[in-house]
Amino acid sequence: MMLAIPPLDRAALLLDLDGTLLDIAPRPDAVVVPPGLIDDLHALRWLAGDAVAVVTGRLVETVDALLGDAVFAVAGEHGGAIRHAPGRSVERPPLPSPPGEWLVAAERLALAHPGTLLEHKPHGFALHFRAAPLAGPALHAGLLRLLAGSTAFEVLPAHMLWEVRPRATDKGKAVVALLAQPPFYGRLPVFVGDDVTDEDGITAAVAMGGVGLRVKEAFGDAAGVRAWLKATAANRCWPSADRRSGAERGRTSRGM
Repeated sequence: MMLAIPPLDRAALLLDLDGTLLDIAPRPDAVVVPPGLIDDLHALRWLAGDAVAVVTGRLVETVDALLGDAVFAVAGEHGGAIRHAPGRSVERPPLPSPPGEWLVAAERLALAHPGTLLEHKPHGFALHFRAAPLAGPALHAGLLRLLAGSTAFEVLPAHMLWEVRPRATDKGKAVVALLAQPPFYGRLPVFVGDDVTDEDGITAAVAMGGVGLRVKEAFGDAAGVRAWLKATAANRCWPSADRRSGAERGRTSRGM
């Protein structure tokens, strides 16, 4: 069944970064912005009245370095930091930071499994094991032991990584925060994401009357997302994005 996506003049386009807009890279600092993507995002901003944002676990500053002002707003760190407009300062809700001893233990975990990369974030950290795929279960077990008894933090899976983040923030809360301010206010969210951390964003988008699109089912991969965005910019309307039943509207679920 074809699912209607809100027209561009009523939609707020909210895009995950890694695995959605950009191809997954061996290391976080090795991602590449494909030719033409910046121009397509600028065109979409014009068509959607500037209501285009990235919602990611990355730092806002990292997204700005990659995309510049191609998107109007950025919600980084799973909603733990939001830049609501180009040139605006980054807003940060009060969130806990992981204890220093956790970071030391995480470094030891990474060193114990060669190829593992520890990524520091203001209110958490991540262990990337793309270069050490067999280490995934051991890293997960180590992080669960580290966080045992903590009610303030959780461990979440993503693409070949485990992330420790505050329970008080997620991409769903980021969607709500973005939609509370212009140019997103009053629009219907169209959220596009590719992994488990995006499920909160999809759930929030659906709850607000919008649509959630899962990359694998709706587009195949990030290249498919970019092709869809390019066609939208060229045709000034949405092409079909839910041929593979990857769109969700009016219901919620959790899953990879």
